[in-house]
Amino acid sequence: MAVSLCGKRALLTRAQNYVCPKRFGYIVLVPEIGEDLPEKNPLQREDGLLEFGTVTVEKCVSVIGKQAVDVEKQVKELDGQLEAKEVSDVFREVVDPLEHIGAPLETTWGLAKTLYLGNSVLMPTKSYITIHERARRARMAKFSSPSIYKAIKEAQLKGSETLTEEQKRIVQKYLLEGKLNGLELKEDQKLRLNHVLSKLGNERSKFRQKVDMSTKQFNHVIEDYGLVRDFPPEVLQMFAKDPTQPTKGPWLVTLQPHVAANFLEYCPDRTMRWNLWQAQTRRSSNFGEKSLETSTHIEEIRFLRRDQAKILGYDSFVDMSMETKMAGSRKSVSKMLEALREKAKPAQDAELKSLQEYAGQFGFKGQLEAHDIPYYRRKQLKALHHYDEEIIREYFPLPKVLTGMLELCERMFQIRIVERPGVDTWHEDVRYFDVLDEEQPVAGFYLDLYTREDVKMQMKDNFGWTVGIRNRSSVTKTNPLSALIFNFPSPIYGKPSLLSFDDVVMLFQRFGYALQHLLTKVNYSEVAGVSNIEWDAVEVASHVMAHFLYNPTTLKEISSHYATEDPLTDAMVKSIQASRTHLAGYDLCQELYFSALDMELHARKDFWVDVMRELWPRYMTLPLEKKDAHPCSFTPIFSGDWAAAYFSHVWSQVIAADVYSAFHEASSNPEALAAVGRRFRDTFLAMGGACAPAEVFRRFRGRDPSPKALISVLGLKKFKGGGEESGKK
Repeated sequence: MAVSLCGKRALLTRAQNYVCPKRFGYIVLVPEIGEDLPEKNPLQREDGLLEFGTVTVEKCVSVIGKQAVDVEKQVKELDGQLEAKEVSDVFREVVDPLEHIGAPLETTWGLAKTLYLGNSVLMPTKSYITIHERARRARMAKFSSPSIYKAIKEAQLKGSETLTEEQKRIVQKYLLEGKLNGLELKEDQKLRLNHVLSKLGNERSKFRQKVDMSTKQFNHVIEDYGLVRDFPPEVLQMFAKDPTQPTKGPWLVTLQPHVAANFLEYCPDRTMRWNLWQAQTRRSSNFGEKSLETSTHIEEIRFLRRDQAKILGYDSFVDMSMETKMAGSRKSVSKMLEALREKAKPAQDAELKSLQEYAGQFGFKGQLEAHDIPYYRRKQLKALHHYDEEIIREYFPLPKVLTGMLELCERMFQIRIVERPGVDTWHEDVRYFDVLDEEQPVAGFYLDLYTREDVKMQMKDNFGWTVGIRNRSSVTKTNPLSALIFNFPSPIYGKPSLLSFDDVVMLFQRFGYALQHLLTKVNYSEVAGVSNIEWDAVEVASHVMAHFLYNPTTLKEISSHYATEDPLTDAMVKSIQASRTHLAGYDLCQELYFSALDMELHARKDFWVDVMRELWPRYMTLPLEKKDAHPCSFTPIFSGDWAAAYFSHVWSQVIAADVYSAFHEASSNPEALAAVGRRFRDTFLAMGGACAPAEVFRRFRGRDPSPKALISVLGLKKFKGGGEESGKK
């Protein structure tokens, strides 16, 4: 899973990132602001777009430095004013001014993010870290203001009958942010909380550093071409020490996620696969270098999070996390996980039995183990369903896919997407599009499609991002602006960029995420687009867009052979559909296991090894290997932002499948399908974080969500198991 950079929501479970802004390690010193900076933002043009032509690192850092100082100064002034008076209209006197105060910084910060991902020469990593930390601290000032918090709380206590639904959500957001920032605490409790959060930040940092070092320690050089001859060209190029001569070697194997995954999938040598897999699952454990073990950090992080939650008045860190989740409670999450497990576990048993028999046809003896699954599942998928990634790729030239995707969105959501030439961008390949509603421009986005190895950010396990540059706000009279940045292969020798099906899925997902940002109709930037959407619902639109790719009509509309323009055959459509259900029980059980592990580790005090050993057989068919210590490198929950929230990935898939089932049910009736598209736009795309996602779902579907649709699309209905109903009731 990859997390997009859209909107930089003030997501409330990240409270540990917000209290006491100075606590994490170091304070970034911003260069001198300078006397000659104009009052108007020099990085924004008169037409509302961004000034990329004259941007420099120095100018960007200086402008953000000035804007950050201005934000903090104005918030402090507002705080002082509110302390000395009684507020009669909290939106006119508090929230509206804060919208104006924060808007310039948000836009400039969005520009910096875009450059960081799109042109590392203009925005090196070190410079962006400086900007990011400075902007983040300034943005959080309003959520740490006692007077702002008091004014909003008093407004709520006086009664919210006159507030709109959107305004109530904003009030709830400020109050919850304030609570999680310790504004309800006494002074001694605040000091204790700050101490806990400071230690927690240090422990999380140490955890990531050790995992990174442990990951980099492993590498294996392959000299024998026979071991890599079955690797697809682009995979072989990934491994080659000299990418310009991928077939000549040598080839380097590392634990970087995309490298390790491809190696396990294509390497025919079982011993070498095991060697990589054991290194992967034992990273930072007691079975390796002692100085890099993270077990002690895991226990300390868990302890500190329990302490944090108790100081803030919660029974556990999980209960604190549920404040910002659509699920609402640990009980709802457990119910959903169990409903899916009851179908997925029997499916996994049958899938692995079938795979064992298939491997036996090639002379494989003994029992399949975890490091065998990727290799034999690829071969079985090709044998059973004729799924050949290299052939499929020839039918997905990027220009055709892009045109088809934009036309689908235009038709489904009654909009027009029009390219505007001559717009100033950070590279000549970048394009700009206006989004029109009833022929009026309502939003715009930059599109940067192709890899540029020397200047473009490339994270090893993520090749696409959505950046929310500017939110919609009726208060500041601004329309949404976004950037979509990818690393697809560049066209070469007249041959267009050809996408793998995984690439196509990623493109649709990123655009689905962008649509929430671009088509929002709310009035306040604090809840516009993906801002303030609960974590377990924020990926719903992304997954809904991906579901369209398994519809035969859509597949054929976005594809044709790059040379002959022949359409995708019915047999190839079926093979693509089959790829989604092949070993779906095994894949889903892995996600369910990690979700349950995360929840239990943050709800219980038992040693992490005991929790792992207890949960593993409940979800996984293959036995747990004696030295498997995968939690020691589980960075998303221990050093990332997914603590007690990892289930969100599965939860959003459940919601998205149920949402898409409405499109599927109406697919044979054009009028009904158009009505579903309008309803989806008016709810999930338009309402953003201005309405609770459970209520958004009810307005779209007319009922509460169920896992039945996901179980169906993954082909798990035929397997025995009960308890299909789930979701927040």
